[in-house]
Amino acid sequence: MKKISILLLLFSFNLLAQSPWVKEKGKSYLQLSYTSIANYDKLFAKTEKELPNKVSDNTIQFYGEYGLTDKTTLLVNLPFKMTTLNTAISGSVNNNSLGNIQIGVKHNFSNNKWLLTGQLNIEANTSSYKANSGLRTGYDAWSFTPLFIAGRGFDRWYIQAFTGFDIRTNKYSSNYKLGGEVGYKTLDWLWIAGFLDGVASLNNGDIALPSENLATGLYVNNQGYAGFGLKFIGEINNNFGANIALGGAFTGNNVAKAPAISFGVYHKF
Repeated sequence: MKKISILLLLFSFNLLAQSPWVKEKGKSYLQLSYTSIANYDKLFAKTEKELPNKVSDNTIQFYGEYGLTDKTTLLVNLPFKMTTLNTAISGSVNNNSLGNIQIGVKHNFSNNKWLLTGQLNIEANTSSYKANSGLRTGYDAWSFTPLFIAGRGFDRWYIQAFTGFDIRTNKYSSNYKLGGEVGYKTLDWLWIAGFLDGVASLNNGDIALPSENLATGLYVNNQGYAGFGLKFIGEINNNFGANIALGGAFTGNNVAKAPAISFGVYHKF
């Protein structure tokens, strides 16, 4: 049996933003979350890659949505990254700074039982890189992500799926994205959702990254994975709640093999 490990890339903003539901005009949704992946020293690859040092990648993330009209929603994601390289010789080295800031818009084209929604995200090249440690807080590129999303809600459960691409500049490869999610309201205050999520590199970029960066596995080229996981959403009241996300990977390429967990609190206005 293949070893199963939890994958940071499955959590946080991606799972929120890839939803076909839009906000009503003037309504908003705000979430603050924390995701941690600590002390990994192996990467998924065709042959498992061992790193020379242990790396930690923690993220505090602010995500927001605002209903511009009843069919169009604006969104923003502000990640603050806290990355650490733990070496036996020089101890811990840190790079704490912004990741790739993302803005986006999604528009609902049809709401006849099934919701059909289009979305476009733009990810700015706002990350930083420390050459001496190889710690990178985001891709050294701009990214453009068009998505098609479909979903439907029922009395106590919902289903949704998405497909699209990450198109990156600066000689990074682009990615194909595909995923789906099913959620069920087990209690009046608790939703449990299971998801499948996959990213496949198109291998069309030839950026030459420093060896120090390759030795951390942070935002390197041709990353991909096929994963699964669970989300738990607790509704404290109609406007306030909290969530936890856990995920696992069947396989991957150039991404960390290490346990991770994401916690978040949200408020609707």
